[in-house]
Amino acid sequence: MADFSEYAGPSAEWLAVEAALPAPPKDLSIEQLKALLNKGREESAAQDMIDQGLSSVVQMHDHTVTARDGTLLEARTYRPAGVPISERLPVYLHLHGGGFLFGTLASEDATCSRIVDSRNKNGTPIVVFNINYRHTPEHRYPAAWDDVEDAFVWLHEHIAEIGGISEQVVVGGISAGGWLTASLALSQLRGEDKRLAACPKIAGQVLMIPCLVQWDHYAPRQEMLKSPELSSYVQCAQAPILPVDRMKLFSALLGISDAKDAAENLRMNPGNATAEEVKNLPPTTFGIAGNDPLRDEGLFYGKHLAENGVPTKVHVFRGVPHGFRRYGDKLPGSKKWDEVMSEGISWALSKPAPVPFFIHSD
Repeated sequence: MADFSEYAGPSAEWLAVEAALPAPPKDLSIEQLKALLNKGREESAAQDMIDQGLSSVVQMHDHTVTARDGTLLEARTYRPAGVPISERLPVYLHLHGGGFLFGTLASEDATCSRIVDSRNKNGTPIVVFNINYRHTPEHRYPAAWDDVEDAFVWLHEHIAEIGGISEQVVVGGISAGGWLTASLALSQLRGEDKRLAACPKIAGQVLMIPCLVQWDHYAPRQEMLKSPELSSYVQCAQAPILPVDRMKLFSALLGISDAKDAAENLRMNPGNATAEEVKNLPPTTFGIAGNDPLRDEGLFYGKHLAENGVPTKVHVFRGVPHGFRRYGDKLPGSKKWDEVMSEGISWALSKPAPVPFFIHSD
């Protein structure tokens, strides 16, 4: 029986950061909160591009992806400076986080550029493809899922245009983006969408602080805990950044609970996939926050994949909450976060063999 409570914290480093944080805004409408946080995320990304010298190491190009209903979606590629389009590179498809409510194209510039930046790593150069899928409350389920699948197909149809290699596409995401990543990988494997099935198999997936199951349809693996009180839903119910109440808000805005087949629908709940359904998934890297309500579903899914022959690497950041990376150099785990993402991409492309389930933690 499992007990992951040792990772919860909070850590001393996090407590020092938390003490200096301003009080969160109150009495804002969903629309006001969305505008405020998106503005802050874009400003932070723009500052990181300057402070970390990222603008000089990447070349960016904007694209337009047409979704299945005719909607035009923003997309952007990030390529190592000086590497021409004629030189084909592996591709990382990036899906941002934000509870399906927050996030813009520009809010991801620094994250995507850090992945491309070769100054601090020796891995294979790559091009990052960033898609701005649609968000709530304007667009409910399955808009984001449809957009990501359409972007994946578009990417393969335009692979020469962005200078990529079709057989070396790794997909990854943060939080809600991790959910979309896991859903995409399973959908392609099941072959129900002929467009996805016709594309080369995803070479790997990187799941950072992922949500993998809808609140009302948690996987039966939760019962593998030593005690219900050890659940991260209980231990981390009031955790910073993503308390359970905010999780429920995000879920309500999606409207998933209205679907009759939600529990059985793996597009909605990839974390509930059976052993047979996951056994041929690509190499998978997990980055999981210890003081996060989503901790257990990430760890259980990682264990599930490893036990069914999927090459799997799991890293837990002890004592920090969901989304801690936004605080940058104030937390030592931020550098490791970047390493886990970049190394996860390179590791997947190396075609690793399956290994026993093991949790790495800092």
